[in-house]
Amino acid sequence: MYAYFHRDDDPEAFAAVPFSEKGGYKAKGRQFSPEGLPICAAGLPMPLHFIYTDRTTCIREHERGKYVCPLRYPQRTAESCPVDHKTWEKQGCTVMMPTSIGARLRYTLDRDSQVYKDIYKQRTATERINSQAKALGIERPRLRNGKAIANLNTLIYLMINLRLLQRLRNRQPEIE
Repeated sequence: MYAYFHRDDDPEAFAAVPFSEKGGYKAKGRQFSPEGLPICAAGLPMPLHFIYTDRTTCIREHERGKYVCPLRYPQRTAESCPVDHKTWEKQGCTVMMPTSIGARLRYTLDRDSQVYKDIYKQRTATERINSQAKALGIERPRLRNGKAIANLNTLIYLMINLRLLQRLRNRQPEIE
């Protein structure tokens, strides 16, 4: 999803998707080096150990990689971890994550910015309209020809707009 909206010619384009803490792992604050490698707790870029195709943890299979402790891979370079990571004795810190640009965008998107909030507000407004249309039967019309379906859809959208007008009128007192 994130990679679809990412374009080099328009750095302002992004997918306004809320962050999902999948599997209970809190990676919302994950940071990346300029080369795109995840940063470990000690502030070092973690090298990619291997890549595999994940067919089990998500709906669609995709490429994932295992990023490992830079002090242990490819060769051990330190006696201990500078931040005393809890898994230092076994293998050091590791991260399993998708290797695509979309994965990095998912973690680094500034969801507190006003631009994100404005676009997300538009998205949720559209979803509310779609929800109303579905409730009124536009999703799966039970008519047989295109003209009848088009007429029904027009009536449903008129109904949605009339409901909006009614809500607006009920909020504001009439000016005499």
